[in-house]
Amino acid sequence: MLRIAVPNKGSLSEPAADMLREAGYRQRRDSRELVLPDPDNDVEFFFLRPRDIAVYVGAGTVDVGITGRDLLLDSESSATEHLDLGFARSTFRFAAPATQQLSDVTHIAGRRVATSYPTLVRDYLAAHGVAASEIVRLDGAVETAIRLGVADVIADVVETGTTLRAAGLAIFGEPILRSEAVLVRRSDGPEPAGLDVLTRRLQGVLTAHEYVLMDYDVPLALVDQAVAVTPGLESPTVSPLHNREWAAVRAMVRRNETNRVMDTLYDLGARAILVTSIHACRL
Repeated sequence: MLRIAVPNKGSLSEPAADMLREAGYRQRRDSRELVLPDPDNDVEFFFLRPRDIAVYVGAGTVDVGITGRDLLLDSESSATEHLDLGFARSTFRFAAPATQQLSDVTHIAGRRVATSYPTLVRDYLAAHGVAASEIVRLDGAVETAIRLGVADVIADVVETGTTLRAAGLAIFGEPILRSEAVLVRRSDGPEPAGLDVLTRRLQGVLTAHEYVLMDYDVPLALVDQAVAVTPGLESPTVSPLHNREWAAVRAMVRRNETNRVMDTLYDLGARAILVTSIHACRL
């Protein structure tokens, strides 16, 4: 039975649960439930703190887990990324009081840095040959660390930057890391039994989020031009219609290109253009 660690709370929890539900796995009914057997799919879920998941995976306590790339790298565990999951994207950046006008990582030399990710920051600074006077670990919000006098610079997850600006801080330098949710497994040892099925299911959900199914009718003389607009994956399906001068075409199209493709097809002469969401797939 494959043992899967899932975030119990935080920004990763709900989208991870949604993805597993769309992949056909059992859902817990009570948020206090920390272990959930799913015998129909031959898996068992363990609901853990996101920061601890990579540690449990690296120790072999569970086989795989869903966590953030930032949390994985900061854990120093022997877990490794297995699959990008495409949600909970964020950027990890340095920030300092706007009045200081710091511009790059070299300006951190000799300064105190407050962060919830000390290992990640320490490794980044070492890779750039910069020595901070101190790396201060804080488990909560770090944007007030400078005002409270425990740091000169902070390193934190940034989405819009609104919170930092409200605290009088300005982002500087290149991003330390671009993070997102990832499926992790041990970096050594054989692949856990059942991981291949889990991977295919999650990849199917990712593809279903990225693509839609587009159907349309087009004159036979324009089929080649229409197919060039919607090449699909391997090739679109082209079927004859009762009106022998027309054909029906079906193809997968990237979701974010849907309206542009529909406009192009309509201008070309296609009609009855329909778009259907994909619930699941295997490619």
